[in-house]
Amino acid sequence: MEKTASRHRKPNSCATVRRTYALLNPMIAVIDYKAGNLTSVVKALRYLEASDVVVTQSPEEVLRADKIVLPGVGHFQACQLLEELGLTQAVREAVASDGTPFLGICVGLQWLYEGSTEAEGTAGLRHFGGRCERFPAVFEGAELKSPHVGWNSLEEVRGDSKLLRGVEPGSFVYYTHSWRAPVSEDTAAKTMYGGAFTAAVERGNVMGVQFHPEKSAETGLRVLKNFLEL
Repeated sequence: MEKTASRHRKPNSCATVRRTYALLNPMIAVIDYKAGNLTSVVKALRYLEASDVVVTQSPEEVLRADKIVLPGVGHFQACQLLEELGLTQAVREAVASDGTPFLGICVGLQWLYEGSTEAEGTAGLRHFGGRCERFPAVFEGAELKSPHVGWNSLEEVRGDSKLLRGVEPGSFVYYTHSWRAPVSEDTAAKTMYGGAFTAAVERGNVMGVQFHPEKSAETGLRVLKNFLEL
């Protein structure tokens, strides 16, 4: 009697392995635009067992990434390179079409807004409304030092924030910046210095922190871990 062919194909073991690897080892694209404290950020991510961390200037790699991180230290003008390299459009497409989680750090948070008075001719991503402005020279009749450097507390932490899950109001984080983002409905936490400013922002899969999580001890590691677990 002639044997009938099986209706079931043998599973493609290579494809299965690749899918499993991607689930267990998501590719994290850390964007290099010559303004980020890349070494510290990458070290913190790898400490949290993110094994596939790629430092890149490639729009193609950003579009392939499972998660995107944009660190930043320095002048907002540096963000112009993101436009010139095609990274602005790549990020816009990744977060909108693919729902890729995005985390901006320091200047990386400021880039998520319309722009900054630090570099009027450089546009931000415009994902959030408003512009970043310098701390006032005087606040409540007293001179206000700028930059704002050192430890300060997170206040009014939004209860539904995925990025700040497990972070208690009053937790301290580390700052170094002279410009700040406005408070809005997308603010996930505030910090007080010369008035309230956005310490963390979050809407859907797009998030940012003005502080440096890689320098913020346990609280900072908690924030990065939350992002990696999205």
